Amino acid sequence: MQANLRVSRYDPEAPEPSARMQDYQIEVPEHFTVLDALIQVREEEDPSLAMRCSCRASICGSCAMRVNGQARLACKTRLSAVAAEGEPVTIEPMGNQRVVKDLVVDLGLFWNKIRAVEPYLQPAGDEPEEEYIASDESMQNLITPMGCIMCGACVSDCTALEVDENFLGPAALAKAYRFVADPRDGASHERLQTLNEYGGVWDCTRCYMCVEVCPVGVAPMDRIMELRDSVMNEVGVTTPGARHVESFARSVARSGWLDETMLAVDSWGRFNIPKLLSQAPLGLRVLVRGKLPLPWPFHHKRAGAEFVGRIFKRWESRKQ
Repeated sequence: MQANLRVSRYDPEAPEPSARMQDYQIEVPEHFTVLDALIQVREEEDPSLAMRCSCRASICGSCAMRVNGQARLACKTRLSAVAAEGEPVTIEPMGNQRVVKDLVVDLGLFWNKIRAVEPYLQPAGDEPEEEYIASDESMQNLITPMGCIMCGACVSDCTALEVDENFLGPAALAKAYRFVADPRDGASHERLQTLNEYGGVWDCTRCYMCVEVCPVGVAPMDRIMELRDSVMNEVGVTTPGARHVESFARSVARSGWLDETMLAVDSWGRFNIPKLLSQAPLGLRVLVRGKLPLPWPFHHKRAGAEFVGRIFKRWESRKQ
């Protein structure tokens, strides 16, 4: 089959460095992956093409890059799956990280986020004579987050990190969950307090991109949601993010739909006048466009609200 590749090129040593797209047309076998095709380009067409790769077996994670706008492992992505009719395949470096050259990015931001969550066990109490014991059940729970291969695909496509570099990001938070949920770790409370702060678990926008692009099924967003539950149970409802969750559930359980006006008030705190006033212009614009329902008493119960309330009560009874 003919592979039509559109590859992002960036030379930092050029007089005026800037990214450009370069096209390659090569003949490849049907079973070739994107990485196989790129290696053929580098070996037979253009030896100046820079990229990372190692195991070629979806283990090392080094060949993560954007293929047709989405982060993927190049070694796991077959050309026939992304270009069944021979259409051009766009290949770019990962997002949210500085490009070093062509498809190679500086992973400093990624690793700094990982280091920030202290990714190692911190046992408490007396050291055992032989080893720290963890139950089979607890380790089964950790199998999924422990499967992370540190490829950075989730960081590449994280929309929250794209807006705010202070956000720890999905990979680091999934790694944090791996230690918070480990019964051998004695620093879970301190970890959760840190994750409850700005840049932590409440900054995730639940866009689902990290789940979609993860090549090994770690599902970082699901781990972040579990961390949020742990924060609320262990640390309490002490931040705007936690109050947002509580207000959301309370209004839906009461009326069957979301009271968006009170959601903002409850999240920031009813007595946080400066913050609420700073949000007033946004609130007025939303109200003018008919996208902000009026608060109580105009926020009436929807038909069938009692059935929604029953769901909440049943869920609360299961948690007790």
